[in-house]
Amino acid sequence: MKRYVALLRGINISGKNKIAMAELKEGFAQLGFSEVKTYLNSENIAFSSDAEDVCVISNTIEAMIKDKFDLNVPVFIEPQEELQELLNNSPDWWGSADSEIYDNLIFLKPSLSHEEFHREMGESKAEYEKVQNYKNVVFWSFSRKNYQKTNWWSRTASSDVRDEITIRTANTIRKAAFL
Repeated sequence: MKRYVALLRGINISGKNKIAMAELKEGFAQLGFSEVKTYLNSENIAFSSDAEDVCVISNTIEAMIKDKFDLNVPVFIEPQEELQELLNNSPDWWGSADSEIYDNLIFLKPSLSHEEFHREMGESKAEYEKVQNYKNVVFWSFSRKNYQKTNWWSRTASSDVRDEITIRTANTIRKAAFL
């Protein structure tokens, strides 16, 4: 049995795509997943499964959400051990306790390469944001007071790859890695 985290993109944000966590947990249980836990009443669900193929798991959950809630929600699946490994290999500048810095982890769907992502997003602005690729993620940090000056802030929600990415804060990933 392996522990996974499902990162759902775009549910329960600003009153849109509302899903009750109890119903979502029930849907996961009906799919045969066990030890289902949610974090922050939102987009982060930890569960256990014998399944190994994250693409199959992702597609199964997306189909359940479509069937049960009539929503098309991109689902990113990460083994918990992979999240822990990402945290262990984060850049020195990422994930600090500095409340003036906003540290994010951008997850890319397997079909999206770093090159395609960067081509779509454009160059980051080194004076306002730090970026580092690693495996299927991009570590991304910027100053809270200058977020509107970054090149990526507005583009993450409006780009052609928006459904191929999901973003979580460093604190959320720290919690999800050990749910």
